[in-house]
Amino acid sequence: MTLSPTFLLSVAADRLRTTRPDLAADLDLTSLEGLRGAQAVLADREAAEPGDRTVVVAVVGDFDLPRWVVDTCRFALAVPAERAGAWRHAFTRTVYLAGRPDSLRKRFAFDHVAEDGSIAWSGPAPEADTESLRRLLKTFSGVRELTAWAPVTVTVPEAGAPGRTEGEPHGDPPPAPRGAGTRRPLARDLYIATARVTVADALVQVNHLLVESAMDGTVGPGDRLTLRSVPRLTGLSVPLAALRVDTDPHRPGELRAYAGLTEPPEDGSGLPG
Repeated sequence: MTLSPTFLLSVAADRLRTTRPDLAADLDLTSLEGLRGAQAVLADREAAEPGDRTVVVAVVGDFDLPRWVVDTCRFALAVPAERAGAWRHAFTRTVYLAGRPDSLRKRFAFDHVAEDGSIAWSGPAPEADTESLRRLLKTFSGVRELTAWAPVTVTVPEAGAPGRTEGEPHGDPPPAPRGAGTRRPLARDLYIATARVTVADALVQVNHLLVESAMDGTVGPGDRLTLRSVPRLTGLSVPLAALRVDTDPHRPGELRAYAGLTEPPEDGSGLPG
């Protein structure tokens, strides 16, 4: 698979068509200029409906990438179908705020809190429902650029069950997840671009990929994701099941692939029998 500019455009356009067919039907998505026009139309429509947009708010105390991937998947898998639909319609918009979840739990009801208390999620819900929380806290800055890391494998938990980073004790097996039996757990690589990508950028871009992959079944309970860092995804030659594409703020007029999930190995799982 070649991540050419034409292919990146097709991925971005397909996401818009799938998420908002009511907009895509009347817009030209065959060029980057047309895609930008569609995004502008969407922004205008959202601005005309303040307080009604569905959003998730995440309060970040400490950020550890593998732990965050696990809890992001667990949160996404637990979102009820009707709320997931509204969130998907809003392009899985998520706002990251800086704060200490443990110090806020008496004042605000969170829908999910990481086991270690590092991050908490509220929503998906209309913007008005989290207005007081968003007014209280500042946006999470995350200005540090990502650096390369050794590959690390995590296990996607069922909704409400703790995840595991490879090398940690297994403990007791969790109960069968919701929807268990629909498919075997799979092994995938999660490639994340690091060149000129900040922690805040990664939160936004990888979040979209993981959440939408959980919604469409690409990521499910029991799956093993191996997190791999690369400066850019452009040179990858592996088959991809899902790809996150967005505009490149450092290269005006271009799109960039920020993260991708590979297809499972040919044996269908890549997991031990």
